[in-house]
Amino acid sequence: MMRRAFWLLLPVVLIVLDRCTKLWAARTLSLGIPVSLIGDVVRLTRVHNAGGAFGVFPRGQAVFLAVSAVVAVTLLLALLLVRDLKPFLRLGLTLVFAGAVGNLIDRAAFGYVLDYFEIRGFPVFNVADSCISVGATFLVVYALWGGGRHRPCGQADRV
Repeated sequence: MMRRAFWLLLPVVLIVLDRCTKLWAARTLSLGIPVSLIGDVVRLTRVHNAGGAFGVFPRGQAVFLAVSAVVAVTLLLALLLVRDLKPFLRLGLTLVFAGAVGNLIDRAAFGYVLDYFEIRGFPVFNVADSCISVGATFLVVYALWGGGRHRPCGQADRV
């Protein structure tokens, strides 16, 4: 019971954290004006991203809204209906789900995603983006290490 509560509560906490930090950024930061945290290496810079990840396809708002909705619903169904997910896989899916919902809320409400955290060398991002990136990394690691299946060393997957 406690384990199920954790998996139900985790995405809610992450989505609320994303919403709260975006609300703070919207009220506190001026659009496009960086605020230094650690020199020019770490800054808070409010930007409105109408495109996809890392600002690609800036005029694709409707497409990204639809894709975000499909991804969120698909992940929610997988998380609710597939009972025997390994914890590492469930964590990856949960993180991607929470991030997709966080950015979906922005896209639906404003037509863009509010980003505010900037580290030199990376695009400006937010909590939802972090959830998606970390969750996707977990999914890739899970897939590369055999997807949870045990098989003898040297045995290949068959198509």
